[in-house]
Amino acid sequence: MRVLRMHARYARTGGEDRSVRSEVDLLRREGVEVIPCFRSNADLIRSGAVRTLDALRRAAYDKKLYETLREVCRKHRPDVAHADNLWFSLSPSVHAACHAEGVPTVQSLRNYRLLCLNANLMRRGKPCEACLDRGPWIGVVHRCYHASAFLSALAARVILRNRRRGTWDRDVDLFIAPSAFTRAKFVQAGMDPGRIVVKPNFIADPGPTGRPGAGGIFVGRLSKEKGVETLLEAWKALRHLPLSIVGDGPRRRRLEDTCRREGLESVRFTGWLPPRDCLREISSAAFLVFPSQCYETFGRSMVEAYALGRPVIASRLGAAAEIVEEGTTGLHFEAGNPEDLAQKATWMATHAAERREMGRNARGRYERLYTPERNVRMLIALYERAAEAFGRKSAAILDGVR
Repeated sequence: MRVLRMHARYARTGGEDRSVRSEVDLLRREGVEVIPCFRSNADLIRSGAVRTLDALRRAAYDKKLYETLREVCRKHRPDVAHADNLWFSLSPSVHAACHAEGVPTVQSLRNYRLLCLNANLMRRGKPCEACLDRGPWIGVVHRCYHASAFLSALAARVILRNRRRGTWDRDVDLFIAPSAFTRAKFVQAGMDPGRIVVKPNFIADPGPTGRPGAGGIFVGRLSKEKGVETLLEAWKALRHLPLSIVGDGPRRRRLEDTCRREGLESVRFTGWLPPRDCLREISSAAFLVFPSQCYETFGRSMVEAYALGRPVIASRLGAAAEIVEEGTTGLHFEAGNPEDLAQKATWMATHAAERREMGRNARGRYERLYTPERNVRMLIALYERAAEAFGRKSAAILDGVR
């Protein structure tokens, strides 16, 4: 099998970038030839304002990129094309280009960019579904993309133009959502449920780990929607309990200032860590905290904790409520409620036997659902399914012409 993989890397590397890279590596180990079509938003931004604005202008439907992708398909003849993030150094026009060359296409739904200007279905620190009900222009009114009406209008233009031309109905053969929750949101927005399948992300097995340490750990981007402020507020009542915060992001300085001001000496910031070091940090904790306040589509750090036999305390929101089974692999708390989180963290810290049982259950859940071996079988089967769907569609078109 030969797969054309298309992805616009984010200006700040995150879970989506790591998941795409992991899938590409996994496919190659399985003997699949992967043809990369990757672009970097960070490189584009560094090239200057003129080129960045031009890319944003063309993001809705890039005709030059359309021709480039047709040439790539003619040269390499992929069996299937798989797109991940297309905003903004790529464009949805890649799907039409692949179809024009007889290549079936797949689109990952790792975020809500097809529905929401900021891709998070979030506004003012809380979940927001206004765009699902009233369309993306309401996001322009609220300046949902980088607090800019102009940039929000460009993002809305991408959504509306591709809806009008039928990109997602006509040019994509299969959508892959990483969780049932994510799939449900796209179905709620009017997309065909028969073309959206659920395939979770995965991580490589880290192997045996030692005995759990003490305290909790957070792993992720230090931005508002991740709920780290709620985490620190909860830790004011848990000053004796160690907490490691692994990651970087725009709110790191503010969070560190909060810890100094409140005297939270048990909280340690490590900054960004390579994957191996990140796993080592999770292994040294007793449990992971996932306090996100947005509709997460998955939650890679939760699966990392599962692989290491560590339970998770997660907000009862989005995919987190789906991945963490209450009382079996972890605990839920009300998103944005530090008192509830503090109670659940206290319980986790003081019930060692129950916590260890949850950790064993978490490891079992990883082995059943989130291993590379299971993932690659599912992914190849979905590529074959997309090719069959494209074949049926092409045959129907030919029958109509005859």
